Amino acid sequence: MTDPLCTVLTERLGCRVPVIQTAMGWIAEPSLVIASSNAGAFGFLGAAVMTPDECRAKILAVRQGTDRPFGVNFHSFQPGADAIVDLILANREQVRAVSFGRGPNAKMIGRFKDAGILCIPTVGAVKHAQKMVELGVDMVTVQGGEGGGHTGSVPTTVLLPQVLDAVQVPVIASGGFGDGRGLVAALAYGAVGVAMGTRFLLTRESPVPEVTKAAYLKAGTDQIIVTTRLDGIPQRMVRTPLLDRIEKSGPIGMWLRAFEAGREMKRQTGASWLHFIKAARGMTGHGDVPLRQAMMAATMPMLIQKAVVDGDIAHGVMATGVVGGRITEVPSCAELIERIMTEARARLLALCAPC
Repeated sequence: MTDPLCTVLTERLGCRVPVIQTAMGWIAEPSLVIASSNAGAFGFLGAAVMTPDECRAKILAVRQGTDRPFGVNFHSFQPGADAIVDLILANREQVRAVSFGRGPNAKMIGRFKDAGILCIPTVGAVKHAQKMVELGVDMVTVQGGEGGGHTGSVPTTVLLPQVLDAVQVPVIASGGFGDGRGLVAALAYGAVGVAMGTRFLLTRESPVPEVTKAAYLKAGTDQIIVTTRLDGIPQRMVRTPLLDRIEKSGPIGMWLRAFEAGREMKRQTGASWLHFIKAARGMTGHGDVPLRQAMMAATMPMLIQKAVVDGDIAHGVMATGVVGGRITEVPSCAELIERIMTEARARLLALCAPC
């Protein structure tokens, strides 16, 4: 009898379990990618916040830490995107997939496909899934409104079947998943697996500082909100002192924070102010947002970095899915995957039990 937990996802990505560790900026670092991949999931390296040199070093670190296939996430509008694409192609023997939001065109997707690298964009709307399929992608990850960071308003339980009905490529479910019960539910809908971010953020191999992990664990669902004040697009975040101030800010306060974040990004990257605005346009996907919003969008990585790299919760922001409100402990990736698979098989047995 065919194992229902062996799907197109495990077959094509070469992983043992139909679970993807998503590419969270500053979090999906080599330590997490190695651990999740060795545990049997498919790990994505979060290169969207990396320079080409950093990406090169971290792809090498992953390859030295695991012989399992893994993926790389990037944005086509980030500085050095062309060099990062070349790095991915140069490591095609182990980099099995790329993930991205809107950005890559059919030509770039074709380059990946010619190299045998699967293209798996993340989408939050039916029309975006259809557009990506038209461009030639191999699978799509559908993130419902429960997901962390940039998110939409349609719940996974509604968006997932909509996309499944609209496209003919394998679909991966994301937004609200964290255990074996969710995996079985996604498979029952017709998905080929699940993608999880917040659940992997709260593992022992996640590089997030312990003080920040503790803040995530403390946050209940009532402390997880959606804000449009960061870059004009809805984002799901844990309430922090900084986020509370931003929510209450007037135009002058927003300008000050945008300038401060931009100055820090200039210091770290050497990029120009003009680049910030161009990057913000690409991030938001909107052609007409206020300048201060564009600057905040371009410097969002700096605000996330404060919390998840520096452990400075007071001056940073903490993206999270709603599922974070029910996570209470920090297992290893191996423990997490073993638990998910045990729960999933138990649910499948219960569903198949005779009346």
